[in-house]
This record gives sequence, C-alpha cells and structure tokens, in this order.
Amino acid sequence: MSRSNKVVVPTSKSALNQMKYEIAAEFGLTSGGIAGGSMDTEFAGELGAASSAGGGQSVHWSTLSTRQAGSVGGEITKRLVAQAESVLNGYQL
Repeated sequence: MSRSNKVVVPTSKSALNQMKYEIAAEFGLTSGGIAGGSMDTEFAGELGAASSAGGGQSVHWSTLSTRQAGSVGGEITKRLVAQAESVLNGYQL
C-alpha cells in the first residue's frame, strides 16, 4: 500500500499549520515562523517564543531532532483524535 501526504481537505492546511506552531511553542521549540512574527499563536507570547526582540531562540524546522519533530506531530495527532471523538460523542470543542 502506498503512502501519500496528499491533503484530503485543502482548506484545513492553514489550521493544521497554526496548530503545529502552537504546539511547538508550548513545547518550547520555536521556529522562524514564530520568531519572525509571520505566525500568530495563542500561547507563544505567554511562553516568550513570539517576541522577536525578546531574544527568544529561533530554530528552523530542519534543525529539530527527529524526537522533537515527532513530539509535535504526535501531539497534533492526539489533539485531532480528541477533537474527532468529542464531535462523534456530540460535544463540540
């Protein structure tokens, strides 16, 4: 069976990107997208990751370890599954 990274719902791409940056900020991993100010996240300011003048560490996604990147991806999956379960159970987040 072949694997594909084809986006099934193209309109969800920006929401998934936003979630990726929020989770990375929560984990203390920052990226050029957050430190550069091009991505506004809900929690990054509280964690000090969104401030470009605050001396926050800027890490490009390509320099993250496999474990760090996997942690972000795993958390995205956990949150999406939780959202789907709550919708299926009749509770919307």
